Amino acid sequence: MTAIDRTTAVAAFKTYTDAYDAANPRIALKIEHTYHVAEVCDAVAREQDWSPQDIDLAWLCGLLHDMGRFEQLRRWDTFKDAESMSHATLGVEVLFGETPADAPATTSIRDFIDDPVEDELIRASIAHHSDFRLPTELDTRTRNFCDIVRDGDKIDIMRTIADSTVDTILKVDEDTFLASRFSTPALTAFDERRCVARDERDEAADYLVGLICFMFELVYPASRALAREQGDIYRLLDAPFGIVRPFTDSATQATWERLKKEMRAWLARA
Repeated sequence: MTAIDRTTAVAAFKTYTDAYDAANPRIALKIEHTYHVAEVCDAVAREQDWSPQDIDLAWLCGLLHDMGRFEQLRRWDTFKDAESMSHATLGVEVLFGETPADAPATTSIRDFIDDPVEDELIRASIAHHSDFRLPTELDTRTRNFCDIVRDGDKIDIMRTIADSTVDTILKVDEDTFLASRFSTPALTAFDERRCVARDERDEAADYLVGLICFMFELVYPASRALAREQGDIYRLLDAPFGIVRPFTDSATQATWERLKKEMRAWLARA
């Protein structure tokens, strides 16, 4: 595999994203998220004692994982896949397919890495990074890279959410969020110590359950250690979206206290 030139890759990413108006806070958020995920992938790969070439490749997969977000926002003005299309699929199209004529910028995987030998692995790491479950037919090496990107994405989503308001993320005000309740499917997912599927989130409060459940499915021990070290999971437990007021319904607040207690106990063991 040709060595990855990180300076060249970052320059190609910047050239592409500069066309999407970084003054837009949602664009700026995704640019910052991308760099953070790339660095998490690098850090976890190093802890796994991967080869220098594979560390660089993990970093690159992290850099490219959300390439579809920029076109998604331009075309549909949303980051919700259910209201547009899979941003992962769109990212594959941006890098490996044909860019629409009205797109403000074009790019391809060759702008980031010369050698095509790892194209299918890179494609898979992008295509499957937001899947609820990875396809069973992936070979071990490809699965390892998919796992590291998915870990990096989850870890940095927790940081992003912890730094954001509920209005920015869910487009509801604080009072509406606090009046929402936890649905049974989301609580079942928590009790089963797994991630919450998209169709298991019915209310605004369910989104919070989904976020803290990310911790349960971090694959690499180094990912779990890094998430604890960064502390964003604790910020989500202590003041989700910066909110310190309790849920309006006392039963809902009691449930949240239970989830927090159980999550803290799990984190102490993980």
